[in-house]
Amino acid sequence: MRVLLITPPMMQLNAPYAAGPHLAGFLRQNGVDVVQADASLSLALELFSRRGIESIRRDILKKGRRSAAVRHFLAHTVRYAATVEPVVRFLQGKNPPRAAKLAGRRFLPEGPRFAVLAENPVFESLDISDKAKYLASLYIDDLADVIREGVDARFELSRYGETLAVSAPSFGPIRKALEARPSLVDRLLDRMADDLISKHRPGLVAFTVPFPGNLYGALRLARRIKQKHPSIPIALGGGYVNTELRGLREPRLFDYVDFVTLDAGERPLRNLIAHLEGRRSVQELCRTFVRRGGSVQFITGVCSDVALSDTGVPDYKGLMLGRYVSLCEMPNPMHRLWSDGHWNKLMLARGCYWRKCAFCDTTLDYICRFDPASADELVDRIEAVIAATGSRGFHFVDEATPPALLKAVAERLLARRVKIEWWTNIRFEKTFTPALCRLLAKSGCVAVTGGLETVTDRLLKLMNKGVTLPQAARAMKAFADAGIMVHAYLMYGFPSQTEQDTVDALEIVRQLFGAGYVQSAYWHRFALTVHSSIHRAPAKYGLRLLPMPAGGFAVNEAAYRDSVKCDHLRLGQGLRKAIYNYMHGVGLDFDVQSWFTGNVPRPGVRRDYVERILRA
Repeated sequence: MRVLLITPPMMQLNAPYAAGPHLAGFLRQNGVDVVQADASLSLALELFSRRGIESIRRDILKKGRRSAAVRHFLAHTVRYAATVEPVVRFLQGKNPPRAAKLAGRRFLPEGPRFAVLAENPVFESLDISDKAKYLASLYIDDLADVIREGVDARFELSRYGETLAVSAPSFGPIRKALEARPSLVDRLLDRMADDLISKHRPGLVAFTVPFPGNLYGALRLARRIKQKHPSIPIALGGGYVNTELRGLREPRLFDYVDFVTLDAGERPLRNLIAHLEGRRSVQELCRTFVRRGGSVQFITGVCSDVALSDTGVPDYKGLMLGRYVSLCEMPNPMHRLWSDGHWNKLMLARGCYWRKCAFCDTTLDYICRFDPASADELVDRIEAVIAATGSRGFHFVDEATPPALLKAVAERLLARRVKIEWWTNIRFEKTFTPALCRLLAKSGCVAVTGGLETVTDRLLKLMNKGVTLPQAARAMKAFADAGIMVHAYLMYGFPSQTEQDTVDALEIVRQLFGAGYVQSAYWHRFALTVHSSIHRAPAKYGLRLLPMPAGGFAVNEAAYRDSVKCDHLRLGQGLRKAIYNYMHGVGLDFDVQSWFTGNVPRPGVRRDYVERILRA
């Protein structure tokens, strides 16, 4: 049986998402005939082409939508048609000499996105190559705005139809969108589904849906396959499914797919393939939802999970590695890692070695089942992936990479003289000493990301982060001193967080940026999930849970009332504005109160707080 693995739109365009190559490698080493396709990249390349520009123009003229971006596009369609393919080739790394022409600011039709250049002090300091990449990325952003504002409101560069799937207790709106008159993007996906089935003739199609912004695209492709080839079974899995659909009761989803699997995909897929080949009964499926007699049933079956050390080497065969598109969405060198450059994605350990943070999905398999591979096994895989892709850049996609394992991998990389550049997610804990950080840098580490969350010690203790602010600051300094860039994930709106807590947090973050210990950050709003320990004991955090909405589809985020009243929406606007400026080196000497609208308290920490705790 041939298995077709599909990554649906939309995802980051600079490298394949991890799940497809990981599962392809596992299945292929177990004798399964497997092929894979990145529908996200294929859709982007179709839209950002001369033919795509002409299709977009025709669709806009039919609909009559006229935002600023659309008006600019219509006025310069001929230039867009002439420049789009050269720009994409440049962003694919295929024509570096074009950088000088792009940087000259006369080649591209500059739409509304280019307005940011007037207030960006970093741009003029970039070299020609980075200027060209940034300008070309703004050009692509303009075209993405045109598609969203003039063709299909669901489209964005790294997501498609996300609002349909976020907090979606009912399947009704998603089904309505799937059965509505198709947009241009829908029609392109229908054609893509036809081409994939015609080319590969699979006996099973499996979609990974890691995020809400991938669900609609997956179901759109599945819908077309069901229409044209109803006998081909379709399976759905991935991160979104694992968190949102654990209590699935909606039978209408199975008009589009036949099987929905939970958690790590290796065992469910192996059992499903054996079932389809007649070697297992339906009751021997593993963590799989099916529709039987008009209702949804969950089958736990035979579920001995595959250890990470037995999953094999990620397999990139069949993917268009030379056609991925690197974007510089922000000149900040740390922030651009997500979208710029080809990073091979590899997991060093499944799950989280800490797995105690109160806000995290600690009851779910992807967090609570900690399963590392050995350092030598991992370096073997690194060498195999380099041979397959030709790329020596690696993103280790762990939930939180264990310091001891990182140390062992770094030592083996150096001992075996394997030269790579890599970055990963960590916890800012005291184990990251200056000596360890220097070792990691020597082995090729260029950046780390980690959760600093609410920054203040009271809230870090309440969320059971297992890290104090002084420990985190020392770890950040150790990374920075070793030449390793640092990105901090930040959180606001945590239960019992006050205005004073938030202002203090921003002041501390300002000092970390100013000292050069943090280069990039992102502030997101706290969300209460049903899989967290906070949800299991809300009273401990001063919360009152509200009734869950009716419906049998997605259940993940829970509504609540906090006993502490605070306008987190207003504060969030100021936090994001401050971080955006800090990442451009602007406003680091401003009073943090100036970023907020309305009155907020003065910081309760001294302006040399970080310096003092590091001295202590």
